[in-house]
Amino acid sequence: MDKKLVAYFSATGTTKRVAQKLADVTTADLYEICPQNPYSSDDLNWMDKKSRSTIEMKDPSARPELASRELELEVYSTIYLGFPIWWYTAPAIIRTFLESHDFSGKTIIVFATSGGSGLGNTVKDLSVMAKDAVFIEGGLLNGDPSTDQLVQWVEQIKIKLGE
Repeated sequence: MDKKLVAYFSATGTTKRVAQKLADVTTADLYEICPQNPYSSDDLNWMDKKSRSTIEMKDPSARPELASRELELEVYSTIYLGFPIWWYTAPAIIRTFLESHDFSGKTIIVFATSGGSGLGNTVKDLSVMAKDAVFIEGGLLNGDPSTDQLVQWVEQIKIKLGE
């Protein structure tokens, strides 16, 4: 079992584009993490203290519902987990995703897109939700990385994994 999966959440399409390219480079399957109720532009207005995303991110217990929980995770050994950085961490729906599946024995490589902040404590925070998985901080994949850049990024991950 050495199958790979790129699982991602993308509210505006930025992370989706990177995830699709990464899936191509790694010959991984692609899985989109979708909320039951998609985010509107008003929901994503980080300057509005009453916007849905702001409220969710201020509440550590927030777990937005997934549109689907169907995922045969047992066939994958490595999961690339991607999302945009919201308020210096992963969106609340990533917590829902991690708590909705058994990641025991899996390697989860975290990557993100961001308009300005880094990963901070994101990997440490997420690892609590899938305690029996090995988390690797892949880092930010901002802009529109080329195939060559993603190949180099994957090679750096392999070094971290001791491959």
